[in-house]
Amino acid sequence: MSDVTSPVTVPETLAGERVDRAVALLTGWSRSEVRALVERGAVTVDGRAVARSARLEAGATLAWSDAPTPAALPQADQGVPVPVVYEDDDVVVVDKPAGLVVHPGAGHGDGTLVNGLLARYDLADVGEPERPGIVHRLDRETSGLLVVARTPAAYDALVAALAAHDVERRYDAVVLGAPEAAQGTVDAPIGRSVRNPTRMSVRAGGREARTHYEVVARYDDTTRLSVELETGRTHQIRVHLAAIGHPVLGDTVYGRSDPRSPRPFLHAAELAFAHPVTGEPVRLESPLPPDLEATVVALGPER
Repeated sequence: MSDVTSPVTVPETLAGERVDRAVALLTGWSRSEVRALVERGAVTVDGRAVARSARLEAGATLAWSDAPTPAALPQADQGVPVPVVYEDDDVVVVDKPAGLVVHPGAGHGDGTLVNGLLARYDLADVGEPERPGIVHRLDRETSGLLVVARTPAAYDALVAALAAHDVERRYDAVVLGAPEAAQGTVDAPIGRSVRNPTRMSVRAGGREARTHYEVVARYDDTTRLSVELETGRTHQIRVHLAAIGHPVLGDTVYGRSDPRSPRPFLHAAELAFAHPVTGEPVRLESPLPPDLEATVVALGPER
């Protein structure tokens, strides 16, 4: 950790930088630790509490009135399945099963994919300590492909590629109803729901989010889609499809339960990216898992 103490006069080198990133750079705290401080008003600029995305100006006074509570770091667990479909010295691609949480968090202190990864790989100093190696996530009940960084350089390169929308992520989904257009884009900001903070929603002031979809097959009361993410917000596909009136089949949070699909019908089927070190293209596919195959059968014949 840095020996920099609060307050700090923002130097020219940090002008234009986000508040959360600047504090993390100055202190050595993780972005998630700094985020928690900002959210409880413990970080100020010129004496005023600010959002973590606020941009700094040279000469401003940046201060933090508290330090983060050290989080318990995840521990290795040989018992957690890690279905690896690709690996080299820099990256690992996992075909995550439904029901497996990606990293520790509220209500899931252990038994996560990260715990299993730590039993197999040395991920020290790769990304954030609470979720080492993780550059993007899948919801607990979403199955499919997920890339993990094994080195700090690979982590930085993959995070940058995701931010630049240079990572292709295609999902197989079934939704309720019948979208009129054969293909379309949902371009709507997503943020934390005001009425229910455990959910996300389309709302003004949220983070930009774009989801592209194409109809693959139509059934009596459902439609199978190929969905591509341009951005990667929490619950993005589920929120966007529900917002246009076609929630994911089996999604009890943004839609309703359905006996044909005991979980949301959402599978990360394809993943493509430029290798973070060699630059060579990496493209992988994951077949539909048996539970979702059974759901397809239950949908009946295509129209």
